[in-house]
Amino acid sequence: MTATLRLLDAPGLLAGLDGLAGLLTDTVAGGASVGFLAPLGHADAAAWWRERAAGVAAGRQAVWAAYDGDRVAGTVGLAFAGMPNSRHRAEVVKLMVHRDARGQGLGRRLLATAEEAAAGAGVTLLHLDTETGSPAERLYRSAGWTRVGTIPDYAADPAGQLRPTTIYCKPVGAAAGTG
Repeated sequence: MTATLRLLDAPGLLAGLDGLAGLLTDTVAGGASVGFLAPLGHADAAAWWRERAAGVAAGRQAVWAAYDGDRVAGTVGLAFAGMPNSRHRAEVVKLMVHRDARGQGLGRRLLATAEEAAAGAGVTLLHLDTETGSPAERLYRSAGWTRVGTIPDYAADPAGQLRPTTIYCKPVGAAAGTG
């Protein structure tokens, strides 16, 4: 897939609400644990994305969308820490790839984009969490992320079943050589 990755500003995020909501509903319908229970309606998904626009406008979040033509095929975000003692780190959030675009390297491209942007912003440590045993774990391990630990019954999957979550971290930028 030759998707085009775009960093979305707040107006761009709002303009892309329909496609972003479609991606989110597809991700949840596919069983990925990204914070929502199934079934997730399009309007609720759009409302969730609409709420992200303020964080993007304020610089607390960054969101990239991968476009395959006009269709949103994937997304990834960074949530920047706000406290003075934690501004060196950020969280990778909502790495999602549409079910029919998986297995073509898009997830890896999105993850690498977030890592590079974080390092460019002076971030030296990234962290994320993912459902233990999910396909995403293979991606993170193969991309050099370190498994920190697992929390049992951390979050419900889309079907409402409590599942363990694994925490990962990765030094980036100046710290990448010291991890």
